Amino acid sequence: MKLTKKLYNWVNERVQLDDLVKFMGKKYVPIHSHSVWYYFGGVSLFLFIIQVVTGILLLLYYKGSEDLAFESIHFIMSKVQFGWLIRSVHSWAANLFVFAAFIHMFSVYFTKAYRKPREITWVTGMLMLFLALGFGFSGYLLPWNELAFFATKVGTDIAGAVPVIGDAVMLFLRGGENVTGATLSRFFGLHVAVFPGIFTVLLFVHLLLVQRQGMSEPLGIEKSQVAPPKTMPFFPNFLLRDVLFWLIVLNILAILAVFFPWELGKKADAFASAPEGIRPEWYFMFMFQTLKMLPAHLWIIEGEVFGILMFGLAGLLWMLVPFWDRKSSQGLENKFINYAGIFAVAYILFCTILGYLV
Repeated sequence: MKLTKKLYNWVNERVQLDDLVKFMGKKYVPIHSHSVWYYFGGVSLFLFIIQVVTGILLLLYYKGSEDLAFESIHFIMSKVQFGWLIRSVHSWAANLFVFAAFIHMFSVYFTKAYRKPREITWVTGMLMLFLALGFGFSGYLLPWNELAFFATKVGTDIAGAVPVIGDAVMLFLRGGENVTGATLSRFFGLHVAVFPGIFTVLLFVHLLLVQRQGMSEPLGIEKSQVAPPKTMPFFPNFLLRDVLFWLIVLNILAILAVFFPWELGKKADAFASAPEGIRPEWYFMFMFQTLKMLPAHLWIIEGEVFGILMFGLAGLLWMLVPFWDRKSSQGLENKFINYAGIFAVAYILFCTILGYLV
């Protein structure tokens, strides 16, 4: 304890840690029946940190080229000490990261925490969620295995179906007409440099806004309270509870990584026929299944193009919900928003389950 105190005092004399502790101690977190949802933002951050750390470790051995990508992953899993575990943790953390981010997004949506003055916080959060999906899509190809190769081909074909800009987007993503080593190089650059850089900037702005504005209370709770709202100090009370959630998630991640290690599969072969049952990751499954269910033509437009346009419009409206949900910005309940959110959750769950069953 004496050594810890001396170390703290040594650092405090140079960077004034006391000021930071006092600032954090002045921050309070509301306590109510929905308080548990506050922790999923921290869980998402924790899983992103794990992604960064394990990704850096994998980069020490990974070779981002068509000839060496698969072999380098095989080397990591078979020759590098605990390499299989690091890759498994990285892969499972990616899935849990997207899952936690979705829970965090929907909890913010249903509690109307996006209302004034937190519109920018919501928009930056949504942009980070889209980037998280981009992380998943770009990282899926990096092992250069059979499933990833053909899934990427299908995914970029769907991007190419976007009207006007589709062909240009597909050429940009693939680096040519087909999925080749150029595609792998592009995805590698996006995955380890471009997306992390943009994500870090958005994360800094998002956390700064959260610290500046504090945590929002649900509309129903605000209306029902007569006495002053219950709160807890952010430091150390909420922070310690947040760390406890992190430890629980870390245990879940460790169990998944050890008992259900991520498989490598077969090396990609552009001249081989596509294997049966090509499917995207689970967080793209509801969109993939929707496009499969649409007819070939709807009026004068192709079914696939119609589905892509509808998903794009829905995503844009969802991201801009603080600006058109006027009732919530005025402190009033908007039941349409709740119904739209319930429908979105039910639709995503239904199409995802259906995609794995069919």
